[in-house]
Amino acid sequence: MATCFRLRGCPTLRLPPAPAIRGLRPRADCQVATTRPSAGPAPIRRYSRGPEGLSSALLRTDGFVGGRWLSAASAFPVYDPASGAELGLVADCGVSEARAAVRAAYEAFGTWKEVSAKERSSFLRKWYDLMIQNKDDLAKIITAESGKPLKEAQGEILYSANFLEWFSEEARRIYGDIIYTPAKERRALVLKQPVGVAAIITPWNFPSAMITRKVGAALAAGCSVVVKPAEDTPFSALALAQLANQAGIPPGVYNVIPCSQKKAKEVGEALCTDPLVSKISFTGSTATGKVLLHHAANSVKRVSMELGGHAPFIVFDSADVDQAVAGAMASKFRNSGQTCVCSNRFLVQRGIHDSFVKKFAEAIKTNLCVGNGFEERTTQGPLINEKAVEKVEKHVNDAISKGATVVTGGKRHQVGKNFFEPTLLSNVTQDMLCSREETFGPLAPVIKFNTEEEAVAIANATNVGLAGYFYSQDPAQIWRVAERLEVGMVGVNEGLISSVECPFGGLKQSGLGREGSKYGIDEYLELNKA
Repeated sequence: MATCFRLRGCPTLRLPPAPAIRGLRPRADCQVATTRPSAGPAPIRRYSRGPEGLSSALLRTDGFVGGRWLSAASAFPVYDPASGAELGLVADCGVSEARAAVRAAYEAFGTWKEVSAKERSSFLRKWYDLMIQNKDDLAKIITAESGKPLKEAQGEILYSANFLEWFSEEARRIYGDIIYTPAKERRALVLKQPVGVAAIITPWNFPSAMITRKVGAALAAGCSVVVKPAEDTPFSALALAQLANQAGIPPGVYNVIPCSQKKAKEVGEALCTDPLVSKISFTGSTATGKVLLHHAANSVKRVSMELGGHAPFIVFDSADVDQAVAGAMASKFRNSGQTCVCSNRFLVQRGIHDSFVKKFAEAIKTNLCVGNGFEERTTQGPLINEKAVEKVEKHVNDAISKGATVVTGGKRHQVGKNFFEPTLLSNVTQDMLCSREETFGPLAPVIKFNTEEEAVAIANATNVGLAGYFYSQDPAQIWRVAERLEVGMVGVNEGLISSVECPFGGLKQSGLGREGSKYGIDEYLELNKA
């Protein structure tokens, strides 16, 4: 079992801008069949300006295949989850467009894999530079399509760009091995080579960072990609395509095929079964991940997946209560509780329980403000859609019916139909839905426990294991619990654990493989022996 322990954040190294280098073109025999991309920029079909206005240069509505904007026979609407207003109509790509994108990526791979590591590094660095130059406009797009508060969206763009920066540096650190064999006159040479075309399927909650964390590693390794973004948030993926094109990344290396929820199943299956695709990377629910694994198994594709979580947040009697409350606020309510590493169950030891609950409730009431993500004082935006609100409401009502106490919140917020009050429950037991299922919303249920053994047993009593957190001032206890929690990432006296430098991934049914860090690039490489 490999687990990453996180105690504190570390700054990201800043390098000077990369020098300009010569442009590249795909091979002369590169063709895109079935659907022909339209030449030149495609017009924006329809768009309602948000409170702050969005960049028309970055707001694209067509797919991006083979370096050109690709229209489709139909389009689907994208809505602002805060107001319900339609933001625009986006090309509803289907199986034919998906296959065209795969073919474009496959043809481009033949050229891209031969590009030197230094040149690939420079392309990624230029893409990073363009993201930083356009960070405010990119953040506004995230807020408009996902509802995320603007300050959080700005933070996501920096986090997202840092993956391009990181993997631009890692591109030049892909090393092999020379092995001494039993025969004196022989040596074995182990090479790391790009796996091929990678299909990238991403979620809506981090519509920019989930792309660059995967694509940065893939491109650094020498792979080409086809990205299928979530239907709720396609604009961020298309804005990244616009910047990738500006950065000079060759046609076909980065492709985007947005599609509606209605077509998502068939497009996902097409990507996972296409013989020209060698790698699948998916972030989303465990149930969907299992379906994609089944599709990929028939052609034995390389797969990496970051799936569901059910993170425990344990507070022991020895903990600094104020520090634990600050960590709980950061871990639980970022993006209104819509992150895969959000704390989902708060396990608090009996001796410190009442003090923690009281201070946690005070912090929620004092520091959280529900509203439109474009409003400066907003810390809690909407949930992504009404279905998400219904799930939170279902978990709260189930807990109350079984004896839980509402300390604060507990109902839909008057701001709008996709808003829910930040909610704290006490007297929660293990038979309640919020103790057994990932809520993915602003609900913090508190379970009281007596002993360390009991807390660890409750924390591990689940079939997923992405992240876990605990607070303690006892050094011996810190080592014991950190090693006993069955999760891929542990925050020790720390509520935020994500960093480009650290491996991201889980155990059990929380996924396969790791993203980010020096290990993330290995997901797109295969070993060859000479």
